[in-house]
Amino acid sequence: MAIVIGVVTHSTHGQLFRDAASTLRGVDLEWVSYDHEDEIRAKVAAFLSSTRVDGFLAGPVPYTESRELLPPGLPVGVIRSSALDLTLALYRAQERGWGRTPVSIDTFPAEAVEAVATALELDPDAIECLPYSPTQSVEDIVEFHRSAYERFGDRSYVISVRAAVREQLRGQIPIMSGMPVPATIRTELHELALRIESDRASAQRFAAGVFLISRSPDEERARVGLMNLLLNTPEFAGAWIEDRGRRGVVVFAHKALFERVTRNWVAVPALAEAATALGAQVSAGFGVGVSARNCVLLAEQAAVRAELEDEPCAYLIEDSGVIIGPMGPKTSTVREALSFSYREHGDHVEQLAKSVGLSAATVSRLAALDHELEGRTISPGELADRLGITDQSGRRLIRTLDAGGLVSVEGTAQHHPKGRPSRLYRLRIAQALKGHQPWSSTAARS
Repeated sequence: MAIVIGVVTHSTHGQLFRDAASTLRGVDLEWVSYDHEDEIRAKVAAFLSSTRVDGFLAGPVPYTESRELLPPGLPVGVIRSSALDLTLALYRAQERGWGRTPVSIDTFPAEAVEAVATALELDPDAIECLPYSPTQSVEDIVEFHRSAYERFGDRSYVISVRAAVREQLRGQIPIMSGMPVPATIRTELHELALRIESDRASAQRFAAGVFLISRSPDEERARVGLMNLLLNTPEFAGAWIEDRGRRGVVVFAHKALFERVTRNWVAVPALAEAATALGAQVSAGFGVGVSARNCVLLAEQAAVRAELEDEPCAYLIEDSGVIIGPMGPKTSTVREALSFSYREHGDHVEQLAKSVGLSAATVSRLAALDHELEGRTISPGELADRLGITDQSGRRLIRTLDAGGLVSVEGTAQHHPKGRPSRLYRLRIAQALKGHQPWSSTAARS
C-alpha cells in the first residue's frame, strides 16, 4: 500500500514542492495549498478530517499553525531552509549585481547564517539575522528588514523565506527568496517516507505475550479461565493463544496488535478483567525480538519482572534493550510507566515533539540518550552515530534541538588536528519533559 503524505505549502511554492517530489516512488502526496497564513489552520483541519495520511510535511509556519491539530503519533517532517539554500540565495543576489552583503535574513537558523558567513568570508557586521520563532508575525519581520535597510542604506537587500514578507516588501526593498531548493525538500520527503516505512515494519514485527497466574486459590482453574477469557477477547481475534502449562498462557501476534490491546503500552485491561472474572491476580510480560523464540524468552523475562510488583501489572522488553512498565490494569492506575520507548508515547512526549517539530519517536530516543549520557556533552557527529543517521541529518537535528531550546552549547572539541573544531552540546530533553508534565522513569538493558 502506497504511503500517503500530506504536504502544506503556499500556493506560490506548489511547483517547487512537486519538482522535489518527482523522484519519490511508492508515495502519494495530498496537497494543502494556502494564499494567506491565517487560512492555514482551517484548511489543515478540513484536510485532516477528510483525508487519511501516513505522514505530514510542512514548513515552520504552517507547522506552527497546525501542530495542535495533528493526531498523536503521526510522523511529521518540518522543512527548514539550510546553509545550502542560503548560499545559493547569496549567489543569485550576486548575479543580479546586488553583492552578497549588506543583507538582512529572516527564518534561517543563526547557526546556518554563521556557517555560511564564515565559509564565504563575509563581514558579520554587514549581516542582520532574524531566526524563526513561532511568536513572530509578518509585521515583526517586515519591520526587522526595514530597520536593517535604514541602517545599511540602499546597497542592502533582503533574503526572506516568508512569502507574505516578500509580498509586502516587493517594490520597496530589493528582496530575494530564501525558500529551500528542491534538494532540501526532497531530502526531508525521503527521510519522512523512510520513517513511515520503518514504523510500518516495526508494527509488523512479531511479538509474544505471556500471562501468568500470580495469585489464585486454584491455579489450574484460573489458568483455564484465563485462556478462555483471552480467546473471547475481540482484540485478540488475530492472535495465536496457547496453554503454556501449569499457570501460564502465551499469546503470539503482530506487535501492532499488542499496541492496540495495551493502548500503546500504557495499560492492560485484560488484567482487570481477569481479576473480576476469575478472582485471580494476573501478571503479564511482552517481548519483541528477531525470532519467535526470542520474543517468548523476552516476554517470559518481562512477566517475571511484573510478578515482582505488588499489584497486577505488565512489562514490555524489546531486543533493543528498551523496557516499558509497569503497565497497570487501567490507564488511570498507571504509576510511572517508562517513557524511553521508540514507538507510541505519553502526552508529555507528544506535546514536546510537536512544540519543536520532531516525531515523538525521535524525542523518546533522545530522552533515552540524554539519560544514558548523564550530563556529558555530545557533538553532532556523535549524535548521528548514536541514532544511526547521517552526519548531515545529525547536524540538522542539532539545529532543530537548538531552536527548540533542547540543547545548550558547551564549547568545542578538536577531533582532527587539521579539521575545524566541533561544537559540543548538552542535551536538555529530560529537563524539558519535566516542564511539560511530571514524570519519572528508569531504563534498563536486558
